[in-house]
Amino acid sequence: MVVGRRSCWKQLQAAFFRLLCLIPTGFPVRSVDMQRASATDNITIRQGDTAVIRCYVDDKISKVAWLNRSNIIFAGSDKWSLDPRVDLVTKGQLEYSLRIQKVDVYDEGSYTCSIQTKQQPKTSQVYLIVQVPASIYKVSEDITVNEGSNVTLSCLADGRPDPVINWRLLNPSAEPLDGLEYLDIIGIRRNQAGRYECKASNDVATPDVKYVNVIVNYPPAIKTAKSSETQVGRMGVLQCDAAAVPTPEFEWYRDEKRLSNAQGISIQIVGTTTVLMISNVTEEDYGNYTCVATNRLGIQNASLFLYRPGTGRDISGAACVSHSLWLLLASMACLLFKC
Repeated sequence: MVVGRRSCWKQLQAAFFRLLCLIPTGFPVRSVDMQRASATDNITIRQGDTAVIRCYVDDKISKVAWLNRSNIIFAGSDKWSLDPRVDLVTKGQLEYSLRIQKVDVYDEGSYTCSIQTKQQPKTSQVYLIVQVPASIYKVSEDITVNEGSNVTLSCLADGRPDPVINWRLLNPSAEPLDGLEYLDIIGIRRNQAGRYECKASNDVATPDVKYVNVIVNYPPAIKTAKSSETQVGRMGVLQCDAAAVPTPEFEWYRDEKRLSNAQGISIQIVGTTTVLMISNVTEEDYGNYTCVATNRLGIQNASLFLYRPGTGRDISGAACVSHSLWLLLASMACLLFKC
């Protein structure tokens, strides 16, 4: 009986009926006119949605079946497929539609509604295209490099259709770079450090986004060396600012002698700024001071002067200590020197 039945349905494979529509659940029905539809229609659906392939028949049919490629899914109301996601949608005797829940990529292919009437066989065929949202499956880890090194960032993604990759350094002046799975940075500079965004998109769903933090090490560069014009008996403040990664360490020298926190002298470090404070300036305090900034990549120093009013010894040309920083330092000095 089984052999005879399969032989019978093989004959029905040549008899097909026009499909009227295929829709994901919750979306408007896409109608296909049986008389005007092409031999094969391409229908697109997103992975995970529910597809309803509608097939309408009349009351003159004798036999009807659903096939996927050459495999029978339903013969009449008998289910031949073992897939629990697949079932029939029928409304009276005029609809014979196929429903596939949680569509996946292996569902892609040709589907055929085949009917046999007393007059002639009729067919309707559709090719199901399954789209998959872009997904990044591998991205570079956060890295730390020295300035001047060559850097390659990778961002690999899959999806259907193939996603487009955009790299962007997250700052206002950076432009996105399209279609680059591998971003090569030759001789990276300190201004190229930061958070890099990798975005994969294929217009199927919201783009997938991942981030890579790039730290660029570079030796100290002293940006500000602020000398001080101070009267005897007043507080003298010398300021030194340096840019460096890793964060620099600071030392202060008077001529060849290294200075430290002692009576009347306080050395403070706030971020990448160091300040030498002399609580009660005397004649012996006037002269040349040296600020030294170091990290494992290098060293830089700058000369500063504590000088009498009117001698014009401020040779730094740098900006003054900010008002807020000055107030902070003055408060700290008062606590240290019990003013």
